[in-house]
Amino acid sequence: MRELPSSIGQFNALQKFYLSGCSNLKELPSSIGQLNALQKLDLLYYFELKVLPSSINQLNALQKLDLMDCFELKDLPSSIGQLNALHEFDLLGCSNLEELPSSIGQLNALQKLYLSLCSNLEELPSSIGQLNALQGLYLSKCYELKELPSSIGQLNALQGLYLSKCYEFKELPSSIGQLNALQGLYLSKCYEFKELPSSIGQLNALQGLYLSKCYEFKELPSSIGQLNALHEFDLSGCSNLEELPSSIGQLNALQKLYLSLCSNLEELPSSIGQLHALQEFDLSGCSNLKELSSSIGQLNALQGLYLSRCYELKKLPSSIGQLNALHEFDLSGCSNLEELPSSISQLNALQKLYLSLCFNLEELPSSIGQLNAVQELELKGCCKLKKLPSSIGQLNALQKLDLKWCSNLKELPSFIGQLNALQKFDLMGCSNLKELPSSIGQLNALQKLYLSWCSNLKELPSSIGQLIALQELELKGCHELKQLPSSIGQLNALHEFDLLGCSNLEELPSSIG
Repeated sequence: MRELPSSIGQFNALQKFYLSGCSNLKELPSSIGQLNALQKLDLLYYFELKVLPSSINQLNALQKLDLMDCFELKDLPSSIGQLNALHEFDLLGCSNLEELPSSIGQLNALQKLYLSLCSNLEELPSSIGQLNALQGLYLSKCYELKELPSSIGQLNALQGLYLSKCYEFKELPSSIGQLNALQGLYLSKCYEFKELPSSIGQLNALQGLYLSKCYEFKELPSSIGQLNALHEFDLSGCSNLEELPSSIGQLNALQKLYLSLCSNLEELPSSIGQLHALQEFDLSGCSNLKELSSSIGQLNALQGLYLSRCYELKKLPSSIGQLNALHEFDLSGCSNLEELPSSISQLNALQKLYLSLCFNLEELPSSIGQLNAVQELELKGCCKLKKLPSSIGQLNALQKLDLKWCSNLKELPSFIGQLNALQKFDLMGCSNLKELPSSIGQLNALQKLYLSWCSNLKELPSSIGQLIALQELELKGCHELKQLPSSIGQLNALHEFDLLGCSNLEELPSSIG
């Protein structure tokens, strides 16, 4: 279909008109303005549409106008401002649209304005501040947008302001602090954005502030602590951020704080311990963070603490044991971490402890056995770890134990057999492990046992046949293994058995058939 008949205007009762995907239509007839009952006009993917007829202003009942991905649309008629009933206006992906008419400020009923991916839009008219009903302003991926007019502060109903991936955007006007209803401010990947105005502290309703990957962002104003309603604060990837203001501790409602990949952050203020509502704290990839403040132990609500790839972190404060609500603790890749404090045993709620690639960790504290709730313990690649404490057998809830590539591990304690809940045991690449304790046969819940590349393992204990739940047994690359115990034939649940590369294995026991 290449054109609409002018008689279309005679459909006086028409409420919804869908023209999406009519890619060959180039214009609408002026008679469209006669559709007095029309509430929704859908022109989605109307690729050839270059202009709207000025008669569009006569659609007095129109509530939603969708022009998404109308790539050829360059401007809007000034009469657009007369659409008094318009609630939702979607211009997403109108990549040739260069400006909005000042009359847009007359849309008194407008609640949502979608301008994302209007990649040629450089500025908004000052009249935008007259949109008293506007709740959501979507400007993400407006690549040429550099600033907002100061009138933006007049949008008293605005709840969400979306500016993510506005690569040229540099600053917010101080009037931003007047947005009393604002709940979400999205500035992620605004690569040129450098600072927040001090007026940001006046945003009493703000619940989410997102600044991830704002690479030029260097510091936070002290007024940030006045954001009493803030629940989520994302600064991940702000690689030039050097410190946090002490006022951060005043964020009484904060539940999630993301600082991952803030590679210039060297320390945290002691006031961090005042964040009593904080549940999730991500510091992964803070490669220059040297220590944690002892006040971190005051975070009574903290459930997840993520410190992976904090390469300069050598030790943890003993106060870490006071984190009574902590469920998940990730220290993987902390290559300079030498030890864990004995107080770690006090983490009664801890379910997951990740210590993989802690290259300098030589031992675990004997108190580790007191972690009654731990279900997953990962020590993959801890190449200096020589042994496990006998208390490891006290981990009654442990389901997964990963010791992969612990190349200096020479033996396992006999108490390993007391891990009644253990389902997965990975010893792959433990090249100095010469034998398994006979107590391994007591692991009644064990489903997966990985021993591949245990190149010094010479035999398996006969008790291996007692593993009634075992489904997978991997022994590939065990070059020193010469024979298998006949009890291996008792593994009735076994689904997968890998002996690839066991070059010295002379024969299989007859029981296996």
